Amino acid sequence: MHTMWKGSISFGLVNIPIKLHAATEDKDVKLRTLHKKCHSPIKYEKVCPVCDEEVKNELVKAYEYAKGKFVVLDNEDLENLRKENEDKAVEIIDFVKMEEIDPIYFDRSYYMSPSESGGKAYSLLRKALEESQKVGLAKIVIRSKEQMAVIRVYENTLVMETIHYPDEVRSVADVPNIPSDDKVTKKELDTAILLIDQLTTEFEPEKYTDEYRTALLELIESKRTGNETITPTAKEVGTNVTDLMAALQASIDRTKPKKPTAPRKKATPKIKKEA
Repeated sequence: MHTMWKGSISFGLVNIPIKLHAATEDKDVKLRTLHKKCHSPIKYEKVCPVCDEEVKNELVKAYEYAKGKFVVLDNEDLENLRKENEDKAVEIIDFVKMEEIDPIYFDRSYYMSPSESGGKAYSLLRKALEESQKVGLAKIVIRSKEQMAVIRVYENTLVMETIHYPDEVRSVADVPNIPSDDKVTKKELDTAILLIDQLTTEFEPEKYTDEYRTALLELIESKRTGNETITPTAKEVGTNVTDLMAALQASIDRTKPKKPTAPRKKATPKIKKEA
């Protein structure tokens, strides 16, 4: 499993060298955009609208503090800031009950594995979290972003769940058209609760599948096996053979030694005979 972060986590005087691995993966079917005319993949280029030219390496990071006004940030400054924070040990700052954290705060999940010398400390934290039925709250910098994280036990493995800061969760007061009063009758409520009871079951994630993705893959496979495939039109590359041959021939003709021209004979004037 690919290691995406190395560091250490500490609680109290206990330090655990760990590695992070992505716990989930995106299995969306990636579709390319083609030109309908020739079925060639579309290129997305970075073009400067003022210079009207494609830019590749001449790029800098900047923060737009007002419309059209920027503060440019040097790559060196950003790199130093990132290293300064990433090199720090991740410290568990609090322990809380898992049910106290609303799911809206959760972002991404990462498996944690111990480095070569961290097995015992890893086991200690895992056992302590299980026995106390608590989760740890910590801060970590991943991909140049400082994030809050929850450390918990999942199937005998420590998992780090990154969570949003409170100011990153939008206020429910901004959601439009939320009714303030429950204008439902008791009969309607009883019927709804009865329906919920009838559909209540134990959570078994294995029985849920992405039906759209499955159907899309089946459609793609049926078209592929049915020979409903296309190949992009090959781009015509000019060889300039004709122009090249003409240029070579002209060069040869130009360098050919010219044949000496024979001097023109002067015309001899005719002498009229006397009668």
